[in-house]
Amino acid sequence: MSVSNPDSIHTILATDCGSTTTKAILIEKRGDEYRLIVRGEAPTTVEAPFEDVTRGVLNAVREVEELAGKKILEGEKIITPCKNGEGVDLYISTSSAGGGLQMMVFGVVKTMTAESAQRAALGAGAIVMDVIASNDGRLPHQKIKRIRQLRPDMILLSGGIDGGTTAHVAELAELLSAADPKARLGAGYMLPVIYAGNKDARQIVSERLEKKTALVITDNLRPVLERENLGPARIRIHDLFMEHVMAHAPGYKKLMQWTPVPIMPTPAAVGKIIETIARDEGIQPIGVDIGGATTDVFSVFQGVFNRTVSANLGMSYSISNVLAETGLPNIMRWVPFQVGEKDLRNRIKNKMIRPTTIPQSLEELMIEQAIAREALRLAFEQHKSLAVGLKGVQQERTISDTFEQTASGETLVNLRDLDMLVGSGGVLSHAPRRVQAALMMIDAFLPECVTHLAVDSIFMMPQLGVLSSVHEKAATEVFRKDCLIHLGTCIAPVGIAKEGGECIKVRLETDKGGKADASVKFGQMMVLPLAVEETARVVVEPSRGFDVGSGPGKTHEAKVQGGVVGLIMDCRGRQPFALPAAEDERVRKLIEWNTALNVYPTDEKRK
Repeated sequence: MSVSNPDSIHTILATDCGSTTTKAILIEKRGDEYRLIVRGEAPTTVEAPFEDVTRGVLNAVREVEELAGKKILEGEKIITPCKNGEGVDLYISTSSAGGGLQMMVFGVVKTMTAESAQRAALGAGAIVMDVIASNDGRLPHQKIKRIRQLRPDMILLSGGIDGGTTAHVAELAELLSAADPKARLGAGYMLPVIYAGNKDARQIVSERLEKKTALVITDNLRPVLERENLGPARIRIHDLFMEHVMAHAPGYKKLMQWTPVPIMPTPAAVGKIIETIARDEGIQPIGVDIGGATTDVFSVFQGVFNRTVSANLGMSYSISNVLAETGLPNIMRWVPFQVGEKDLRNRIKNKMIRPTTIPQSLEELMIEQAIAREALRLAFEQHKSLAVGLKGVQQERTISDTFEQTASGETLVNLRDLDMLVGSGGVLSHAPRRVQAALMMIDAFLPECVTHLAVDSIFMMPQLGVLSSVHEKAATEVFRKDCLIHLGTCIAPVGIAKEGGECIKVRLETDKGGKADASVKFGQMMVLPLAVEETARVVVEPSRGFDVGSGPGKTHEAKVQGGVVGLIMDCRGRQPFALPAAEDERVRKLIEWNTALNVYPTDEKRK
């Protein structure tokens, strides 16, 4: 069967080989649409004693076989294409096992070519271990020591616009040559280095690096100041990931032979489905995946895709880093009861040394979700700092540009224009109540005006991302109907006032003829019922000074989508949002908001 003929694909098996768990999903065409049938999982087997990733894949597929009542394996081989109702038409996979793709990037100017290189690497699904630039303030011997210490899987070298000076690029190549870096997975092969800089410096780079590294030359990722060209570098990163990194991981050569589609790094696959949905639906989304060790944020604004990975912000292995980065007071401010600093520190350290444990009491759950808010908030702040317009660009400005907010070098992330916020990862996808996931995302991202909220039900976005590269229809149908759990819509007026002052009046008319009215004061939160698959026209009348999308004090109309939570009105203020400073008042407000949204049903007992 040819992948080039998507109409012949009726049954799809997809796996995601994670660092601890391998997940498998079975998708079938039922009538005219593709739907998720079953899901299975098994421990990943890339490490000792098995050291063969295919063992975990086979175990996960066997669970799918049992649940679906369908024969997929013949011995230890996946039956493909489908024959007499047995097997599948297509098998695909993603992977982040073995620590994923770890890279270093080099650039001449830290805020220009080095930042472009960082965006190229992050967009290809890499964890960027360090960014080395000519002007980063470190001495040459410090940079050489750093390169030798980190042992990345791959290095991306960039610098200079086409036709510009080659001296700085030559310095970086000389630095890399002097370091003579070795790859993370062993010294048995040369470290892949991609050069994507000034085309006039290609000969210089080749002379210095060709004998010491597996050098690949591709198009300049910043050919002129005004334009980025990240595509060729990202393609090369992916190709070399397959040829060098994955090929040396235990069992991957065998796995690669099973699938006609290249294995994609898990984060790159998640980014791919976010990009696909943004393009198909014409929306500007943000996606976040919070894991045990890292938190990835994806966005598409003004047609530009950005991904960042916060490699030190997670909910188990990296939970102590969240504490160190944000500080204890920022975590404690989200806890709706009084807790001692020593107690909170002990709970966080226990989670770090026992990363697979889950909360056993309501208080433990509240603390974990408080930490999650800060991990998400910090990851989003890092994302905004990197998802920016091109720096170093001189723009001709006219009088009409005087009030334009997005200038060169400023963040592309505009929460007023955000259409959809999608959450994924255990703390969001597996929250005991869906409203808890909704409130965690609202508190961390502080969406403005009108924003739709959703979570990935069982974390199948990686498999759907790689599927979208060969069968977009199947991927997008399963994403919309089986992957996303729609939480509802958040209406958040921008502005501040005194506690209890007038804020907004809302009139809701559902597509089924239902009507509801509400008046929400400043400092309050409220929910109006609006079911999954139900849409409504909402008219919001803000008080003077508040903006819900049409300008300060102006009535705003919008079509909103329902969900398992409903229509959430958040009148706690934006620009800035602030919790009460006094502890008693802060706890009282947190309990009030939790009660209004029915977040923790036992909150009434805490009053």
